[in-house]
Amino acid sequence: MSRIGKQPIIIPAGVEVSVTDGVISVKGKGGELTKKIHKIIGITVEGDNVVVVPLDESREGQALWGTFASHVRNMIAGVTEGFAKKLSVEGVGYKVALDGAKIVLNVGFSHQVEVAIPEGLEVVVEKNEISIKGANKETVGQFAANVRAVKKPEPYKGKGIRYSDEVVRRKEGKRAAA
Repeated sequence: MSRIGKQPIIIPAGVEVSVTDGVISVKGKGGELTKKIHKIIGITVEGDNVVVVPLDESREGQALWGTFASHVRNMIAGVTEGFAKKLSVEGVGYKVALDGAKIVLNVGFSHQVEVAIPEGLEVVVEKNEISIKGANKETVGQFAANVRAVKKPEPYKGKGIRYSDEVVRRKEGKRAAA
């Protein structure tokens, strides 16, 4: 039994949730999100609550019950408040610039790295800080991970792209022979 799935999801004022043909749609001030529902999960809207139930008592049905309940909660939170990630770029000569619908990174390679910004995300670059905002939690997180993967922080000098709240454990370098 899923503790997360058993709880009904409350729909806040200003948010509209509808389920049609195996697709759940959530509309709010932050935009509209849609997600295809797995065939062994049932989602119904009852008044100002969304109820998620497994249609199959199999192990997969039990696993997806809580997963889809979390997806619906994230969709509702996304269209009301939105999600944000902050990245910081550290290193001598490392620069970040916004060029239309892409981010241009100069992070120690012989060339500039361009990363296309997915539709529905708002990206702001200030000095060496990248702020990513959007309604879809998965898209925000995946784009932040893709940007970070261009140059992960290294443990000796701490150079690279990291999340603003990430702590990089520093290693001691080689010692000179005495």
